[in-house]
Amino acid sequence: MKVIHWDPAWGPVSEKKMREQLVAAGYDVSRYHYSPGTCFPDHSHGVHKRDTVLAGKLKIAWPAGTDSPAGSVVLESGDMIEIPAGTVHSAEVVGAETVLSLDATKSP
Repeated sequence: MKVIHWDPAWGPVSEKKMREQLVAAGYDVSRYHYSPGTCFPDHSHGVHKRDTVLAGKLKIAWPAGTDSPAGSVVLESGDMIEIPAGTVHSAEVVGAETVLSLDATKSP
């Protein structure tokens, strides 16, 4: 798991700029809204993912793996996390604000 924070040199955080970066990196991008209380239990994907947050707060957690300890991170506006294919993780909306997210996928 790798967290990438928005670089102020890129200008203000915007959906357009975030989408352009993801597409340039070879990802297919979908836009989602997650209401407060939304929770995705432990799961994995057969593709590489970058979950990004444009508004709200999204907690991503993962169990200990063969080469890494368990951990979690709360993503806020401008943050993204790289999740390799097959990596078990969970996600949940933190707080009372709806999360606006770009969900990016790329075949391994």
